[in-house]
Amino acid sequence: MLNVDNSLALMNSSFKPNDIKIQSENDLLLKEQTDKFEAFFIKKILDISLTQDDSSKLFGKDAGDKIYNSMYNDALSDSMSGKFGFSELLFNYLKENN
Repeated sequence: MLNVDNSLALMNSSFKPNDIKIQSENDLLLKEQTDKFEAFFIKKILDISLTQDDSSKLFGKDAGDKIYNSMYNDALSDSMSGKFGFSELLFNYLKENN
């Protein structure tokens, strides 16, 4: 049985990368979108990696267990977005090439 401890990721949710230079309203909007893309990417990874067998369910087996798992992964990915570096990389790339 695999135990996943995500408390460290949630405790570090206040971490912000320092290399992003927000200079205008467009930069702020671009940063929001790159964070959303990173959250989507993280959610896809969580959906694949946190598939659980019947012996180690976080949520009980009922009609809504897939919905609860999806909501849990949404909340995790939203809280971790903007902190892995994908958003920063994409932001800097789009800002330079736009």
